Amino acid sequence: MVMLPSWNMWKITQYLFPRRASCWSKNKFAGLNFIDTYFRSGLYKKPLPFVSGQEGGGEVVATSSDAVKVGDIVAYMAMGSYAEYTLVPVDKLVKVPNGMTLEIAIAAMTQGLTGHYLAMSAHANLIQPGQWCLIYSVASGTNKWTAQLAKQLGGYKVIGTCSKSKNYDEMKKVCDELIVLDTVEGQSYSDYTSVDMVSRIMDITDGVGCHAIMDGIGKATADTSLQVLAQRGIWITFGNASGPVPDLSPLKLSPKSAFLTRPKLGDYIATRDELEQRWNQLSQWILDNQDTQNIAQIDIDHKFPLKDAQEGHLYIEGGHTNGKVLFEV
Repeated sequence: MVMLPSWNMWKITQYLFPRRASCWSKNKFAGLNFIDTYFRSGLYKKPLPFVSGQEGGGEVVATSSDAVKVGDIVAYMAMGSYAEYTLVPVDKLVKVPNGMTLEIAIAAMTQGLTGHYLAMSAHANLIQPGQWCLIYSVASGTNKWTAQLAKQLGGYKVIGTCSKSKNYDEMKKVCDELIVLDTVEGQSYSDYTSVDMVSRIMDITDGVGCHAIMDGIGKATADTSLQVLAQRGIWITFGNASGPVPDLSPLKLSPKSAFLTRPKLGDYIATRDELEQRWNQLSQWILDNQDTQNIAQIDIDHKFPLKDAQEGHLYIEGGHTNGKVLFEV
C-alpha cells in the first residue's frame, strides 16, 4: 500500500496473504452485532489495537485459494469488517447464492447461523418435536431467527417474549405463544418483572415447563429460566443484554436434573464442512420461504454509514432494532 500525495489517499498496490488460505474482500457492508458492543466496552477482552466488526460482505478482489475466485460475492464472519478491505480466511466465508441479496446474506451470517445452531444443535437433543421451548426477545435479530428455525425446522412449540412497542402481529408469526412485556426505556431488553413470567409459562406448558430455553438476556432472566425448566431440560445462555448471568452453583440444577450450557457460534462452525452444511440448510430455508408468508420478513432495520459506527452502537444498545443493522462501507 502506498500513499498518493496528490490525492491525499491510499492506494493498494499489492495484496499480501498469510499461510492460511484467505481472500481479500472489498467490503460493501459490515454487519453490526451485539457482541461488537461487548468488545468495545471491554466486557469481552481483546488485545489492543484491533479493528472491530465480526461479519461483512463484498467482492473478492484477490485470493490465495481455489475455494473462491476474484469477482465472487461473499459474506463472511471474521474480525475486522469495519473496514474497506478485510482479509478473510476461506473457511470463514460463504458464497452468496443466486436469488439472495448481499444484505440478506450478511444478516444470515452471525444472526442466522447463531439461530440455526441454537435451534438445531445447542440443545443436545434434550428437547423433542412437540415440546416447549422458551426464547426471550423474539423481536430482536438473532432471536427472531432462532424462534422461526426452532418452530419450522425443529418442530418445537415456541414461547416468545417481546416488548409492547414491537409489532405484535409480526411476532405472532415466529412463535406459538407470545408474552408481551413492558418496555425499559433506553435498554435493549424488556421489563421481565412486568408480568408473572413463571406463572404464565407454567400455565402455557400445563405445569411441565420448557425443555429448552434460549436465553440471550442474561442477568434479568436467570431466575426465571431456572424456575421454568422442565425436568431434564436445558438452559442455553448465549448473551448478556442485561448483564452477565450471576455465578451459579451446580446444586441449583439438581431439583430438575437440569442442564446448563454457555455455547458460542464458532464451536458450531468449527470446520469448513460444518459451516457449509449449516449455511446450505439455512440459505435453502431462506430461499424457499422469502417470497411466502411462512416466515417473518427478514428486515434490514437500518443502514448507517461506517463513519457513524458510534450511532449504530447506541442504536442497538438502546433496544431500537427490529431487524439487522448494517454499516455501509
